[in-house]
Amino acid sequence: MLRQFKDYLFIVLKGVAMGAADAVPGVSGGTIALISGIYEELITTIGNIDFSLFNTLRQKGFKAFWLQLNGSFLLALLTGIAVSFVIFMRIAKYLLEQHPILIWSFFFGLIIASIWYVGKQLKKWNMASIVALILGAIIAYYISTLPSLGSNDSLFYLFFAGAIAICAMILPGISGSFILVILGAYKTLSDALHDFDIKKIVIFMAGAIVGLLSFSRVLKWLFKNYQNTTLALLTGFIVGSLNKVWPWKKTISVLNANTGSVEDFLKISDVGTLSLYQQQTHDFETYKTVLEESISPFSYSGNSNFVWAILLMICGFLTIFILESLGNKKANI
Repeated sequence: MLRQFKDYLFIVLKGVAMGAADAVPGVSGGTIALISGIYEELITTIGNIDFSLFNTLRQKGFKAFWLQLNGSFLLALLTGIAVSFVIFMRIAKYLLEQHPILIWSFFFGLIIASIWYVGKQLKKWNMASIVALILGAIIAYYISTLPSLGSNDSLFYLFFAGAIAICAMILPGISGSFILVILGAYKTLSDALHDFDIKKIVIFMAGAIVGLLSFSRVLKWLFKNYQNTTLALLTGFIVGSLNKVWPWKKTISVLNANTGSVEDFLKISDVGTLSLYQQQTHDFETYKTVLEESISPFSYSGNSNFVWAILLMICGFLTIFILESLGNKKANI
């Protein structure tokens, strides 16, 4: 696949968009990869990583190894993701803390449009694709309503959590960071990163690598043999994720970052939503949302920002058309 320098710039931009999405807990970079036209190539590239690459490197040299790896594609994409994380992570943190309704509104509009975009890629609608769509929506919605299992410090469990979370990260509509909260590994990993616990970090990364290489092969096989049904299933995942990104929420339970325990939010505050409590107390670190339910903007206990929310939903919706144009620039991009 022959590409020019400007083609790789487009891939970098797509990586920036993926990184921006992954910086927001509850939003999946896999959704951005799918709607920007690089998802299948990404899955195929990861799925092709095996020990034969080292044989190629030893026998044919670095150039052949790099081509077999599709290294330029991976390098451009990872560069975009890394740049986005550096730039957008602080912005996303500020917006989630100070203006959560506005940022969720933007992503809600973006995901609504992505359902339309991905759905129209299906070559035909039949019973299998309809069942896959419904099943994907149910699974993603169910995951978005699951409570946390509580903190777990087991090294084997951390390996398992890494494998499951990375699978979620490459699935459209499912957030890897949210899966870590559900599995009860969020605090363990956060503490390991904070304390620079090399052993736990390496075990988590090992689980993530095993999960990524294994699951990408499954997805690669599904795309090769059941592309239409697989796209329908992924569209269903995106539909089901709408519950997670709905802007107006009522908090049911939270994770105490100090103790690792899950607590009833009503015992902490009566303001209804964790974000309002955090803004009042200026404490954004102690509690993390575990379970919440979507409510009407007119039932929201604080300022619903209804007009601005609608405008940002429209902006998010229109963003898809920009990503679509990037995805359709050329067949070789």
